[in-house]
Amino acid sequence: MISLFEKGIRLDGRKLLEYRGPISIQRGFTKTAEGSAKVTLGETEVIVGVKMEVGAPYPDSPGDGTIMVGAELLPLSNPQFELGPPGIQAIELARIVDRGIRESKALDFKKLCIREGELVWIVSIDVCSLNDAGNLFDASSFGALAALQDTVLPKLDGDKVNYKDKTKNHLVLEALPISVTVCKIGNHLFVDPSTEEEEFIDARLTVASLENGDLCALQKGGETPLTAEEIQAMITIGIEQGKMLRKLLLEKR
Repeated sequence: MISLFEKGIRLDGRKLLEYRGPISIQRGFTKTAEGSAKVTLGETEVIVGVKMEVGAPYPDSPGDGTIMVGAELLPLSNPQFELGPPGIQAIELARIVDRGIRESKALDFKKLCIREGELVWIVSIDVCSLNDAGNLFDASSFGALAALQDTVLPKLDGDKVNYKDKTKNHLVLEALPISVTVCKIGNHLFVDPSTEEEEFIDARLTVASLENGDLCALQKGGETPLTAEEIQAMITIGIEQGKMLRKLLLEKR
């Protein structure tokens, strides 16, 4: 693998900074959710659904709604995944999706308030893997944004949600924080790892950035430490690749 990297190519013939194709988005994938999307990244497939619930706000933020992100890695998507409570991989995946949205202020939590101190909207985002051919982090984060774009608020009857009656009000995204996971094997940096490449990753850094190039979240993985120069290089790659993915997200609406 490293000998190929030295020549600027990978096992599947891609360049180091090349994503697998096609990248497709199918919004409205399931009608039982308030918003949903199926994302295909090469052979990696994920479904993301959004459910709008109501509940009491946190005591320290009585005027703010919130988000909850969960991830389920189905055994049918990868034989290494097992049924049962969420494992470390699922927890980290949910955390990365949550962090990009939360820290970027993509959703204005103030606008999710129904009655301050009493009732707020809770945006539940569920990620489900259909096929894991590598890079679930980017596919899931991308799918979460597409599903949020697709989300329509249900009707509120008093303090209860009427899921059978949807309004015409879409959930408004204030920003599009695109997450790009930059990986390191040896001295080489690359994006969009396959499952074969993921087995040998020394370190990775998921970079979430905004339209103007500002950073909103970073998540480091892998056992090998990174130098300041490597982190800066990975951030630069993440921001540049994020521009390409953001363009796709805006085009395929």
